[in-house]
Amino acid sequence: MGSKGESDSFMFSSSLISTAISLNFSGNSSFVNATIAEEEQEWTDVLLLVFKATVMGMIIIGAIFGNLLVIVSVMRHRKLRIITNYFVVSLAFADILVAIAVMTFNASLQLTGHWLFSQFMCDVWNSLDVYFSTASILHLCCISVDRYYAIVRPLKYPINMTKRVVALMLVSTWLAPAVISFPPIFCGWYTTKDHQIRPNECNFEVNPWYALFSSSVSFWIPCTIMIFTYLAIFKEANRQEKQIHSRLGNPALLQHNGEVLSSRSARSSSGGSSKTLTMHEVGPMHTQSTPTKDRNIIKMKREHKAARTLGIIMGTFILCWLPFFSWYVTATVFGLGYPDWVIILVFWVGYFNSTLNPLIYAYFNREFREAFRNTLQCAFCSLCRRPPSDLDALDMRRPSLRYDDRTRSVYSETYLKHIDRRRSSELGSSL
Repeated sequence: MGSKGESDSFMFSSSLISTAISLNFSGNSSFVNATIAEEEQEWTDVLLLVFKATVMGMIIIGAIFGNLLVIVSVMRHRKLRIITNYFVVSLAFADILVAIAVMTFNASLQLTGHWLFSQFMCDVWNSLDVYFSTASILHLCCISVDRYYAIVRPLKYPINMTKRVVALMLVSTWLAPAVISFPPIFCGWYTTKDHQIRPNECNFEVNPWYALFSSSVSFWIPCTIMIFTYLAIFKEANRQEKQIHSRLGNPALLQHNGEVLSSRSARSSSGGSSKTLTMHEVGPMHTQSTPTKDRNIIKMKREHKAARTLGIIMGTFILCWLPFFSWYVTATVFGLGYPDWVIILVFWVGYFNSTLNPLIYAYFNREFREAFRNTLQCAFCSLCRRPPSDLDALDMRRPSLRYDDRTRSVYSETYLKHIDRRRSSELGSSL
């Protein structure tokens, strides 16, 4: 009996030890799994932080140096100093201030997770954010009005768009946004009664009335004006283009027509027949090319290209800021909730517009592209004494003229040979 009791107690003790060991092993396994999960989460957070810092830094640096390149290029090249580019330079200056005074504070808030400055600086930042975004879109609204008078009402353009009028418009675009930014925010009119100021936080909680008023002035009303203005511009541009083709025929024949006339006059001066070419011999054109008409056509094409470039800038601005103002109104007026990553995304997509504008100039505008190239060549060469490039020479290297050169062998040579054969036969019969 004693031995049996001892064996039972030994078995019981063994079971207790094995249970303790198993519990200890399972506990260590859970601890190890938790540690691995925490390390993976830390690495994920670090990679996400590096990604956010890289993207935000690239947007800020691109906005500063890209818009600075626009300002310097217009200052260095006299041909770019036109009325429309006054608005472009002012817009570039506003975008630089957005990058310096707005993006940097937002980046510090997103990267650190808390507000690093005082509550007064929080109000300053929110005011500057509203101020500069409103100033940007008002600049684009002025540009659309300038293009409207230049293309739709060209006879009234020199009368209405004088330097004095442009100066007043620029002053208005810088003063008007202050009405909806600094007084409402510093006086507390923008927020709700339940809004609480907490340390290390900078929340921009607005009431529905301020959200509707500020978004209407900053975005909805100016964008509506710009959309209707550019619709009228593109409608008029298409009408003028059709008019050019109907009156002058194929633009590629302009140069060929001049070659035929010069060839004819050369033969006449060398003793040939003094018979002038009729319009039937020249080709299917109803008017002859003159320097005045050529200059008007080049000027009109330049105006249309500028309108297209600025229309792309306006469309890009709307696409960049439409998500932000849609969130701004729906979240405030209708009380819809959005994840934090959506809020961060709509803010920085809007800021990204300040970086895109110089890229659009460089890609779509040949004169700006040449000016950018010349400016960068001098900027990266410390001993460079290169003068500003002659942008007037670009008119001699237009794609349409290169198209004329390509079509010369297809059309003009065959046509000129036909005329020469007919004239030689006429000369032989007269002899």
